[in-house]
Amino acid sequence: MPSLQHAVTVAAPPERVWEVLTDVERWPERIATVDSVERLDEGPLRVGSRTRLQQPKLPEAVWTVTELDEGRAFTWESRSRGVAISADHAVEPQGDSTRLTLSVSLSGPLAPVGWLMTKGLTRRYVETEAASIKRTAEAGPAEPA
Repeated sequence: MPSLQHAVTVAAPPERVWEVLTDVERWPERIATVDSVERLDEGPLRVGSRTRLQQPKLPEAVWTVTELDEGRAFTWESRSRGVAISADHAVEPQGDSTRLTLSVSLSGPLAPVGWLMTKGLTRRYVETEAASIKRTAEAGPAEPA
């Protein structure tokens, strides 16, 4: 199964990293690899939550949360013709900082072809997403209006 993983150390507490990571509605203003986000349900992320994402150079996709360990990790999946994509997001305390790990894996009959076509782009996107979440979390919470 084609996959990749990228981890960064964030100089912020796990609670702050989790807050930034799961605030998916704000991803377009924080992460250059996300053009638009539409939550298809209300409330915090939970198993079964669905989110429509539009990213540059990729077809629009609906992501469904399949696993969630509150404050620690969530997995969501998207399916398209012959390919299932799973994206894992993990937050782990690491002394005075936090380890953020983002992983993507593909499965299905067209996964090998899909991976050949998107591996470089996917790697750049995952690295950009991790760096953006790190930068936002380290900047601290927004000032109240």
